[in-house]
Amino acid sequence: MRHLLKTKPWDFMMSVEIGVDRLHHGFWKYHDVTHRKHEPGNSLLNSIHDYYVWLDQQIGSVLELIDDNTSVIVMSDHGAKKMDGGITLNEWLINEGYLVLEEKPQGVVPLEKCKVNWSKTRAWGSGGYYGRLFLNVQGREPQGVIKPEEYEQVRDEILRKLLAITDDEGKPMATKVHKPERIYRTTRNVAPDLIIIFGDLYWRAVGSIGLNTLHTFENDTGPDDANHAQMGMFIYYDPRRNLGGAS
Repeated sequence: MRHLLKTKPWDFMMSVEIGVDRLHHGFWKYHDVTHRKHEPGNSLLNSIHDYYVWLDQQIGSVLELIDDNTSVIVMSDHGAKKMDGGITLNEWLINEGYLVLEEKPQGVVPLEKCKVNWSKTRAWGSGGYYGRLFLNVQGREPQGVIKPEEYEQVRDEILRKLLAITDDEGKPMATKVHKPERIYRTTRNVAPDLIIIFGDLYWRAVGSIGLNTLHTFENDTGPDDANHAQMGMFIYYDPRRNLGGAS
């Protein structure tokens, strides 16, 4: 950024810094004493804090290169919080009878690599920081089995069951399950049928099959200490307001 600002003409400059995200996912357990995998007295206790201090210095060195008439925005696409674990969404759907496979896969594999019996499957899911659940509806899916007039009944049934899932200690999880049309102004047949936020995002949704458990304590793509959080960062300096700082 410094090189380009000093050597190229520009009207708009944008850069993405991915380091904070990687530190969150890889090092959260070291700095957060409430994390279930925290190691007291570990040598990386201040790693995330120190990186933020270093990054703040780097941002400062960039700001020194621009004039006071330039608007500045510092923002993140999401926040971060500790991850207590994951809920294996497709394993749950199998156990509840909504997802039927032709055969059990060997090892831990994504649903896309499994042989699904679509004639008997009513729902399947996709994992991530939140869960996405899709219904196999007649006339909408290639091998749909749920009649359109039964759609809401099945969707409400699954919604209630998802809300009843407890954590690994049998405690309520404060899970929220949304119907997309109730939270978006417009849906164009792209959104899933249900959006699942397990445990206020302290738990992620795991889509892989083969873990043979409802609760897992690793990301299905590898070790992970943190999940995305709803609230991120937004700082805006508008020179026209002549505030002399961020607002």
